[in-house]
Amino acid sequence: MARLAQLPGELKRRFFALPRWARALAYVAGALAALGFVALLAVYLVFARGLPDAAQLAEYEPPLPSHVRAADGTPFNSFARERRIFLDYEQTPRQLVGAFVSAEDKTFFTHPGIDLPGIFQAAITNIKAMGTGKRPVGASTITQQVAKNLLLTNEVSYVRKVKEIFLARRIEQALTKPEIIELYLNQIFLGRSAYGVQAASFAYFNKPAEELSLSQTAFLAVLPKAPSNYNPSTERGRARALDRRNWVLGQMADNGYITAAQARAAQAEPIVVVNRAEIPRDRTGAYFIEDIRRELVEKYGEEGEYGIYTGGLWIRSTIDPVMQRAAETALRDGLVKYDRPRGWRGVTDKIDLGEGWPQRLRAVNLPVGYDDWRAAVVLEKAGGMISLGFEDGTNGRMSSQNASLPVRGVGVPAFQRLAPGDVIPVKRLSGDDYTLRQIPDVGGGMVVMDVATGRVLAMVGGFDARRSQYNRATQAMRQPGSAIKPFVYAAALDNGYTPASVIVDAPYCVFQTRSLGTKCFRNFSGGYAGPQTMRWGLEQSRNLMTVRLAYNTGMDKVVGTIDQMGIAKLAPVLSMSLGAGETTVMKLTSAYAMLANGGKRQSPVLYDLIQDRNGRTIYRADARDCAACNTPEWDGDAMPRPADARPQAMDAKTAYQVVHMLEGVVQRGTAVVLRDLNRPMFGKTGTTNGPTNVWFVGGTADIVAGLYIGFDEPQNMGGYAQGGTLAAPVFKQFAVAALKDAPKRPFEISPGVRMVRIDRRSGKRVYGGWQVDTDPRAAVIWEAFKPESEPRRVAAAYDPFAKREIVRSDSDFLQSTGGIY
Repeated sequence: MARLAQLPGELKRRFFALPRWARALAYVAGALAALGFVALLAVYLVFARGLPDAAQLAEYEPPLPSHVRAADGTPFNSFARERRIFLDYEQTPRQLVGAFVSAEDKTFFTHPGIDLPGIFQAAITNIKAMGTGKRPVGASTITQQVAKNLLLTNEVSYVRKVKEIFLARRIEQALTKPEIIELYLNQIFLGRSAYGVQAASFAYFNKPAEELSLSQTAFLAVLPKAPSNYNPSTERGRARALDRRNWVLGQMADNGYITAAQARAAQAEPIVVVNRAEIPRDRTGAYFIEDIRRELVEKYGEEGEYGIYTGGLWIRSTIDPVMQRAAETALRDGLVKYDRPRGWRGVTDKIDLGEGWPQRLRAVNLPVGYDDWRAAVVLEKAGGMISLGFEDGTNGRMSSQNASLPVRGVGVPAFQRLAPGDVIPVKRLSGDDYTLRQIPDVGGGMVVMDVATGRVLAMVGGFDARRSQYNRATQAMRQPGSAIKPFVYAAALDNGYTPASVIVDAPYCVFQTRSLGTKCFRNFSGGYAGPQTMRWGLEQSRNLMTVRLAYNTGMDKVVGTIDQMGIAKLAPVLSMSLGAGETTVMKLTSAYAMLANGGKRQSPVLYDLIQDRNGRTIYRADARDCAACNTPEWDGDAMPRPADARPQAMDAKTAYQVVHMLEGVVQRGTAVVLRDLNRPMFGKTGTTNGPTNVWFVGGTADIVAGLYIGFDEPQNMGGYAQGGTLAAPVFKQFAVAALKDAPKRPFEISPGVRMVRIDRRSGKRVYGGWQVDTDPRAAVIWEAFKPESEPRRVAAAYDPFAKREIVRSDSDFLQSTGGIY
């Protein structure tokens, strides 16, 4: 009434002239308006306050998988829980946008974030369904779905719906329509672990969105409602998907995105999606990638800005795909070669042959990613023939002759023990004919490393990562046997010995303790050779010479050298000089790489560069500073190089002396199987007691590889298993494939080393003549000495293998070598 009293006189007069009922109605209307305002204010205070800030969507970055690249930058693998490939709006096919808008929100580009007619219709539907137990239907626009997916929860309630409406309005004010649809198309879950349209395009059709047909595009637009309901792999799901896809195509035509003729043509097409089991999956480097994953989880975590599953990191690994494949093939071939003569152990698994057996066979996940092996199930056995079934539902056959592998410990052919339902690995011979194979139970690990940088070029942790995630290259602690000897000799070289020093190869016993008694050592092959040079002892891997040398040098110095090289921390007992301690393939290979790089300390590197999703570098393995390297213009002077600040793990001259002796191991020692590779190489074999492990570590001036073969639970491998006969051939097979185009580069002689001609058996200096052709058996060789340590005695220039003799004066020789002798 007070408000009425303030009205202008004429207006007040007219109001009171109204009939009493009209004035009452006006009072009621005013009161209702006031109540409505208060109600709206209350709704706003209850639902709108405290909502997330829609403006933060402008800064939103969806969880993205991290991608691993090979050393050459090519895509190699990824770490993902949500398979998502971000697609900018500008890159998104307009037909695809039209399909999703037609299926989900046909007025998206014109409404203000909410669809009032749709909300009203949904409300009526829900009122009619009250008490029936049906899930309430919504009328969510694409904007509302963005609000729910990114800023709210999936709670089914009217409270959440009201919040969604308020937030949708805010989003429309903060973002443009293209920005909203971009968020939507990259965030939605579309089944098959695919988030976003680009990932779904690969998951269902194995191609990018830009290559999808109209029919395929419309199918993807079917999926946001409930991907599992439209699974075309089942008959019921295929029928649902077909109906819904055809409806989407009709809507696209009605909304002007396609013509009616295009819609009819696409509706006539069947829905054909790829079978995920049939998509080839390259499992190369599985152990390598898992080691990278473990390191990065420890460094950055799994979630968050730099989390490996959400951060969208770009990781440049050090893996060389060519060397990785060569290493995997070589080691697997070696394991199979050792295992096959030992007989057949029996079937891998057994499944039911009823309907759906291909799916059950796939579920076995038999690790047959090798050569052209396949997982098979015995479907039928009749006469001398077995009918085989494969994971894709196709068939093959195997004759009794091709299943004649004898059962271990029994001797009868494996064919007699096979029965329907048995799961086995087989190898294709030709056509539909297959032969029985067996996954070896012996294990092994292999590492290939760049000498100059420590970058790991290849890593194999076993036969197949699906069989066991245990990485034998980095996790298996094994006795290296004679592969440790180069570091025993290095300790001796640092303490007064030379490669020409004479050590007696004769029986050697040491009193240990009263309880342990006397320990007597022996050579692997037995027998004794008497006084011999250190070089000969290392080339021939003589145990008795090694323990005598270790004792005379001092075991504290020997284990100190082994520790300095990062191999292991060992007790100073003589048996450690013969490889009784434990280490890993990775550590021992790294130590050999340090020998070849002149004794510089370095650590294995699995990845050397990491960038975030925006291309900003967050990690670089080579952190050396080189300001001149970034100079925009080159002045023509020598190219700038960052300084090598790595400390010495071993004296450079000692390192070269050891490498030079290990070249002799390849030329005439226990690794002579490698000699016909015809390139400068060094290396050492190893065989542990039993034997339970066989080793080879070595390589060239550019790369070093190390490997062992042995059972996870150590057991006798048989007397014929030796490093030179089993492990070295594996390296040889790898080297033939991986180094075929590599230059043949000699090892660099460390500064200060003096090369002198000696008789390699006596260690005496030779002046007059030497073997001039490259016969590795020659008695006279060039030997490496530290200054003032070379032998002074003069020996006759007799060489039983020489074909001719060249006599040169010392003055001529000094002139030709620049004074280095």
